[in-house]
Amino acid sequence: MVLRLVLGTVFTGMAVGQLASAADMPALLGAYGLVHGFAAAVLAAGLIAGELVCGVWFLVRPRSGALAPVWVYTAVALVWSALAAQAYARRLVVGNCGCFGNHLTQRLSWIVLAQDGLILLYAVLLLRSARTARPESGSARP
Repeated sequence: MVLRLVLGTVFTGMAVGQLASAADMPALLGAYGLVHGFAAAVLAAGLIAGELVCGVWFLVRPRSGALAPVWVYTAVALVWSALAAQAYARRLVVGNCGCFGNHLTQRLSWIVLAQDGLILLYAVLLLRSARTARPESGSARP
């Protein structure tokens, strides 16, 4: 439950920072060298929506056994991690990772990759705990 509250706070904060920087988000995502223009705007909208959905859900219902917010969290974590890893591997200079929009900026470095590794680890932990917490539908016997 504590992990969900912490991740809910972080992802909600990310979404709020990105919403406050909505006009700049396509350019921030474009710095990763994969998407530009309309595609970057769509990706930004998807990331913000995903962060809001799972962030608010984790804050409002931290004991929920629902898999939907966990999968949304995992998808968002995978996208951010993939963006960072490929840009770092290509040695692109990304002055602001964009995780919080134009707020709490940090350049792309191994520290960002380590943070992304942690959010992926948390995704695995959330998926595992959500799976084990759900009762098996065929286990009830008369």
